[in-house]
Amino acid sequence: MLELRRLVLICEFARRGSIAAAAAALGYSPSAVSQQLQALEREAGTALIDRTARSAELTDAGRRLVAHAERILSMVEEAESDLSAHAGTPSGRVMVTAFPTAAVAFAPALARSLRRHTGLTLRLGQARSGRGMREVRSGEVDIALVDDWYGRVRDSDSLRVFPLLRDPLVLVVPRRHRLADPDVPLDLRELRDEPWMATPDGEPSRLAVDRLLVDVGGIRPTPWEFEGLTTILSLVAKGIGIAAVPALALAGGVRGLAVRPIPGNPVGRDVHAVARGSSVHRPSVSVTLRAIHVAARYIAADLEPVRAAERPRPGDAPAGGFLDSHLGSPLGE
Repeated sequence: MLELRRLVLICEFARRGSIAAAAAALGYSPSAVSQQLQALEREAGTALIDRTARSAELTDAGRRLVAHAERILSMVEEAESDLSAHAGTPSGRVMVTAFPTAAVAFAPALARSLRRHTGLTLRLGQARSGRGMREVRSGEVDIALVDDWYGRVRDSDSLRVFPLLRDPLVLVVPRRHRLADPDVPLDLRELRDEPWMATPDGEPSRLAVDRLLVDVGGIRPTPWEFEGLTTILSLVAKGIGIAAVPALALAGGVRGLAVRPIPGNPVGRDVHAVARGSSVHRPSVSVTLRAIHVAARYIAADLEPVRAAERPRPGDAPAGGFLDSHLGSPLGE
């Protein structure tokens, strides 16, 4: 009889590519993982891993077993979800990961929404773009908030994708920049010689900025590249340069910026929640997905004032969203 926890180990080995990496991911020592995989080989009656002095890789039998094991573990999780769904009360820990700007934007609403479920605890972590779906698939987390710049995130045999909102690129400039005044027309072609700042080559948001500017002849070589959109926003606020960033990045509340919508149909990304199909009916996961959808509606409404580098008219009520600090009188302090 094959033991489930050993099936988990060989699946993790297949994902990570080494015994040491699988051990680190699961919190075991490499020797313990190696011993358990050897025990699995004895249970299977065949060699599953080809070991050399420098490496280890799956045999053909090992790859076949991993394919079976992934289906078996998915069915086990589906059975657990079905049983807990009938129990009805969300409980235990739900693990969520998000790309950094989504983590900042969604955290307050999720904390407020889920705290009434006293038996439920939330752990919200951050993952670089592209890792979230892998972590859901591997079972490291229950839900991932992922960004999709190219329309490539889709349902699969094991994953469910839930669309949340559209996040467009916006132009951010210092409050004393000439384009901070919304009455000044915005023409990207006139900004080619401005001191642009962007994330490093290869980052999704940098690729989006490059796509945005390609139709206007591009810009001169970017003088400064920085890891992290928050760092870029703080530098723009200090008057060091200008940038195009996803509107969601403004959730961090950096002051001293003016926000201008980009004319036409600006480049943007879609934000999705991703979960395993076998887990979505588990009360802890389903209630968290509902809370994420509610948070997304509020955040999407907050993104609407991206068109509002307009000065508020006398008597207008404040927008009340996380963009408030960037709107108002663009020529103020």
